Amino acid sequence: MSQAVEARLRAALAGTNEQHRPLVDLEWPKLVQLALKPLLSNLREAAVLVPILQRPEGLSVLLTRRADTLRNHRGQVSFPGGRRDPEDRTLAACALRESQEEVGLPPENVEIIGYLDDYPTTTRYRVTPVVALVRPPENFVFDAVEVAEIFEVPLAVLLDRASYESKLLTKDGLNVPFFEINHGGHRIWGATAGMLRNLSRKMSAL
Repeated sequence: MSQAVEARLRAALAGTNEQHRPLVDLEWPKLVQLALKPLLSNLREAAVLVPILQRPEGLSVLLTRRADTLRNHRGQVSFPGGRRDPEDRTLAACALRESQEEVGLPPENVEIIGYLDDYPTTTRYRVTPVVALVRPPENFVFDAVEVAEIFEVPLAVLLDRASYESKLLTKDGLNVPFFEINHGGHRIWGATAGMLRNLSRKMSAL
């Protein structure tokens, strides 16, 4: 079964690359898009790794809960990743570097299979999600300064459109829609849920 899902993942992401990085469809009403357009311009580059772990029992996605002491997005669920540094030759290199620093993921265990659509954030980043199949190391060693917890969610749950709840966040007097997944006591929402929904939509389009 895992091999069949892996084949579908590769097919869904075939042809995606760093040179062609469309912005994701945020599924916002036009009024919200127009109002927040200035906030989502002149964005800095960032990248995250979407690590799909090849477990004997099936595929799962590794996620982190950010430390409560961080300035931005404290306590929220995210992928390993961060801002692109000058020494990062590519966005994939950025995602791999950050993943090694944050959760101890060796780059040699990672096979990059494609990219999701870029995701803009209100913290003024344009985030490129780099999707990879991962041979899990014996242990993940996370950086407690940045990461409070790491956990996994079965890929099947994240590909199921029924897992996504539509919610509203009030920002500057506007009701901004966002998606949320609740699983195993974890609340996955905002940009992370939006990226996963993008993956789900790409897979369901096959």
